[in-house]
Amino acid sequence: MNDNCVDASKRWFLTKAATMAGAAGAIFAATPFISSMQPSVKAQAAGAPVEVDISKLEPGQLIRVMWRGKPVWILKRTPEALKTLSQLDSKLRDPQSKESQQPQSASNEYRAIKPEIFVALGVCTHLGCAPTYRPEVAPADLGPEWLGGFFCPCHGSRFDLAGRVYKGVPAPTNLDIPPYHYLSETQLLIGENA
Repeated sequence: MNDNCVDASKRWFLTKAATMAGAAGAIFAATPFISSMQPSVKAQAAGAPVEVDISKLEPGQLIRVMWRGKPVWILKRTPEALKTLSQLDSKLRDPQSKESQQPQSASNEYRAIKPEIFVALGVCTHLGCAPTYRPEVAPADLGPEWLGGFFCPCHGSRFDLAGRVYKGVPAPTNLDIPPYHYLSETQLLIGENA
């Protein structure tokens, strides 16, 4: 009877040891497979939020950063430029941005968290071209009613300094506003809401 107890305890020990070794082997074999399903470091970085220092941004100056492979504009609007925004409502397709996708924090007349700092994707909503920043007032090629904004050279779409699309142009909606928030007075984080 003593021999049976020894055999049973040896059998129990060997069963447990084999089970543990099998589980460890399965985990070891599955790890590369599961890891291959995770996005690469490069892919994670491409979608990661971007921190931007705007401390040296001058009134009227536009800087560009990349986020998710797309250009993001950061424009410091002048007080004069801010005054022109309300003058254009009758010329715009969607002056209140009711059709455009944007963060709740940018659902106002300036389409921005802070009126003087405008943040938008620098991609035309027509076919994805890159509009140019045209801050000058009434240039010969854009006409006497132009008060500054963004002009898409591909098909002629026009946007004001709040990224709102004019009537009668190919672009169907206002420029998109990415999610963003302020980390401090001079630091923006583009890619996530507060």
